[in-house]
Amino acid sequence: MEVTLTTPALLFPAISLLLLAYTNRFLAIASIIRQLHTKYLNNPESVLKGQIQNLRLRLFLIRTMQFFGVGSLFLCVLAMFFIYLKVGEWGSVIFGISLVCLLLSLFISLREIQLSTRALEIELSDMELGTKPKF
Repeated sequence: MEVTLTTPALLFPAISLLLLAYTNRFLAIASIIRQLHTKYLNNPESVLKGQIQNLRLRLFLIRTMQFFGVGSLFLCVLAMFFIYLKVGEWGSVIFGISLVCLLLSLFISLREIQLSTRALEIELSDMELGTKPKF
């Protein structure tokens, strides 16, 4: 099966929207970290170590999934370039690697969603019980 120029081009809208979603997640985490920093400056004892660890891990995951997402888009463009140059075998291989990068990015995104959801569950349960958070 030969990969045509349009095959990698089909991923462009999907990858672009994915990167936009990743950027939004990054901005949300950045906002939370800034709020936590302000809280810390006002009352250093109020910031819990668990929150910081969770946010640091989520920030790392978001950066990693952005890396693989951008890598996927870059390799997709490179695959199109090789297909355009009539070097279809190289284009197919590079497109395959691009798909692997996209899969890695999506997998990491799922893991970050799990961490985010778990942190929210802890916050909700603490409010229900009327206790302080236990990160």
